[in-house]
Amino acid sequence: MKNIVKSICKALATVSVIGTLSFASVVQAAHKVPEQITSYILSSKNLPAVMKQLDTMGLKPTHQLPIINAIAVELTDAQLEQLKKHVTVKVSENYQVKASTWGAGKKRFQPIASVPYVIDADLVHFIYNLGDGVTIGFLDTGLDQLPGLDRDMAGRDKAWGTYDAVANTVSNYDDEASGHGTHVASVAGNSDTDMYGNVYGVAPNAALVGIKAFDAEGKATYADVIRGIDWAVQVKDQINLRVLNMSFSATIRSHYWDDPLNQAVMKAWQEGLVIVASAGNTGPDPMTIGVPGNVPYIITVGAMSDNYTITKGDDDRLATFSAAGPTYEGFVKPEIVAPGGHLSGLMSFDTQIVQEHPEYHDGGRYFEMSGTSQAAAVVSGVAALLLTKEPNLTPDEVKCRLIAGAEPALTAQGALAYSVFQQGAGMVNAFSTLANKVTGCANQGLNIAKDLAGEEHYSGSANINEDGNFYVEGLSDAYIWNVANVVDPETGYQWYSDVAVDRFIWKNNLEIDRFIWKNNVEVDRFIWKNNVDVNRFIWKNSVAVSTSETIRVNNWVEQQ
Repeated sequence: MKNIVKSICKALATVSVIGTLSFASVVQAAHKVPEQITSYILSSKNLPAVMKQLDTMGLKPTHQLPIINAIAVELTDAQLEQLKKHVTVKVSENYQVKASTWGAGKKRFQPIASVPYVIDADLVHFIYNLGDGVTIGFLDTGLDQLPGLDRDMAGRDKAWGTYDAVANTVSNYDDEASGHGTHVASVAGNSDTDMYGNVYGVAPNAALVGIKAFDAEGKATYADVIRGIDWAVQVKDQINLRVLNMSFSATIRSHYWDDPLNQAVMKAWQEGLVIVASAGNTGPDPMTIGVPGNVPYIITVGAMSDNYTITKGDDDRLATFSAAGPTYEGFVKPEIVAPGGHLSGLMSFDTQIVQEHPEYHDGGRYFEMSGTSQAAAVVSGVAALLLTKEPNLTPDEVKCRLIAGAEPALTAQGALAYSVFQQGAGMVNAFSTLANKVTGCANQGLNIAKDLAGEEHYSGSANINEDGNFYVEGLSDAYIWNVANVVDPETGYQWYSDVAVDRFIWKNNLEIDRFIWKNNVEVDRFIWKNNVDVNRFIWKNSVAVSTSETIRVNNWVEQQ
């Protein structure tokens, strides 16, 4: 206002000199509004002529729009009229676009929720089993409480927070730096739905707890991982922790029973926790499964892919990165496979994995990732559904039901498309797992108490013949893995629900020294010796565990 008054006074002084302007005209001049500038989109058959005329007028376009043979430029009304006098041009106002406000039941585009459909978990959801009453723990890089992970489908809080095994602290909320742990957890327990109303998670109402032992780069020490397992055993009854997901692996450096981390895993299984571990992303060669996937008692999971066709079942294939068995001690691994190719899961945009692979992030909350990490999470979700239906099942019984409900991949001739050392009993099927009542098909011939006490150790039924091919003792030639016959990774197969793999493959014996592949192995090279005092147990400080020994979450692999 002061500036306007000064302008009026200055104008009045001028009037007193020249005596030709009225007061009203001076006030109007002081209040003159600058001519409005509008952004226009201009298109023309002779766009160079338009550009030349704009240059003559001292104007430059703000945008080049070659896809529609046009430009955007800011003009006053007078400039627009001047332009029209010199060139033929089609004019459209450059309207502002505003995103619609989210209303009830509306959301922006998100990827399709495919996993429950592929494994028939949607049929289990249809009978109102969503994993209620079961807690799944994720021993990983942390767990962000993003929408979908903090509340179940009824809006109830389902997050138990995170135990930091590195700092030895518990918090209600974790700001995960990696993204791996959150993505894995969302595959198992995301209660969010896609644009069609289909839920993402296998067990969307299962409670979730994070156990953070890995850093932003996905690395951890044995000591931190073991401390995380110890914490899970301590709190399992308080939070009804029934399933512990382990989507990581380390190099095998000893017999399974001599590795301290494996001993912790075995103890947790003995204490009633269902342990689901990833086979590892080190395939496809034989004997590539790492720690703790080589523990015979637990459920080790390989990965398959739907070949980017959700509804077409005859082109599915085993992921080439999926690690294969047998283990050094002759156990058939993995027990089962699950979807692990290009799975959509929750991951914050500022996490390290997203920063390294931004092309797989949707710009919102979802990230596409492949690996046996994701496959393990699928099976953890199915285990939670089973325990919701039958909460009194033991870990051995859960493992047996999963094996019995699996669907092997077969060729058109009815033969196994992949050996049992690659696919185990086949792909997990949630509906068949909950429907079958099979017993006594897991961990037969094993005594975990004697194993932990060092009284007995065990071997599986796998062996290798003079041709270098793996087989299962007591079974037909149909179960021989001819390693030289590499399956075309582009070939797809159907996973059949009416065919069961001979469960004799899960039987075990004590003849450890009989293996051909052991003959030239010098056991003393292993870093873990036989003198570990199990009675003091591995998570006590007095046990000589190398704190520098590292273990990793499964590394990034290309999408399949």
